[in-house]
Amino acid sequence: MKALIFDGKIALRDIPVPDPGPDDSLVRVLMAGICKTDVEITRGYMSFSGVLGHEFVGIVERSSDPSLVDARVVGEINVGCGTCTACMKGMERHCAHRTVLGILGRDGAMAEYLAFPTANLRIVPDSLSDEQAVFTEPLAAALEILEQVKVEPDNRVLVIGDGKLGLLVSMVLRLTGCDLLLVGKHPEKLELFAGIGGRISLLDQFSRTDDTFDIVVEASGHPSGWELGVSRVRPRGTLVLKSTYQGTLTFNAAPLVIDEITVVGSRCGQFGPALRLMEYALVDPTPLISGTFSLDRAEEAFRRSMSSDSMKILLKI
Repeated sequence: MKALIFDGKIALRDIPVPDPGPDDSLVRVLMAGICKTDVEITRGYMSFSGVLGHEFVGIVERSSDPSLVDARVVGEINVGCGTCTACMKGMERHCAHRTVLGILGRDGAMAEYLAFPTANLRIVPDSLSDEQAVFTEPLAAALEILEQVKVEPDNRVLVIGDGKLGLLVSMVLRLTGCDLLLVGKHPEKLELFAGIGGRISLLDQFSRTDDTFDIVVEASGHPSGWELGVSRVRPRGTLVLKSTYQGTLTFNAAPLVIDEITVVGSRCGQFGPALRLMEYALVDPTPLISGTFSLDRAEEAFRRSMSSDSMKILLKI
């Protein structure tokens, strides 16, 4: 089968079809999404080597659960050991021995086939297109904020970053009725949120204000987003960190101590609520799609995803 592999460089290669284990399913991948995390992996993030990709939708061809055969599915990307304290508490996302699809110790989904634990698969509602379903993982990551932080309707909330994740976070948080502002550098990306009634501001304009917020979500993917977030969260407010990037972050912790700021790291979320949001037409992520490429053009698609004017790039397998 063909697969997009990173081993110091990106290349489309022919590799064997994976052999599913006794608790696994063999999934024929229909579509995969290219994520900012995938780009960071090519820069050294997580020291990953193997098949890229963790956002996918596919059809089950063989399974340890016969009822899933021919079902269209997406997959929770964290695979726990199943026996540690975290796993026993249902916190597989925080298992110290976990593997993560296309990110940590497990080949990913930018391939014609994927072997994946059956317990991690979630059936996609018939009403959702493949283009919608492939957004399940990043939309779940956006929803994770609401699992961690109570967002009140009268809270002032700032989202920093107009990339894919920042826009999805904004689409989710606006459903709480909070006073929400999305700040970014790209007018055409900001307009995607303005088009559904969201409030936006270009970074240059926002920098000339001194507004502070109850909750700040940093989703810029750049260390400068942290600096802006710290400067705009009110005393005893909450700063939520969604960005992942290669390298270290150097900062002065004194403002956090002095203003008694709560800092919340936020990563992966549950797929069920994300699928329901799309099924109930509360969030439509498809306007974020900038292009769809065949797997044979995967290297080109990856380069396109790295351009500043690109949003979500999809691979149709």
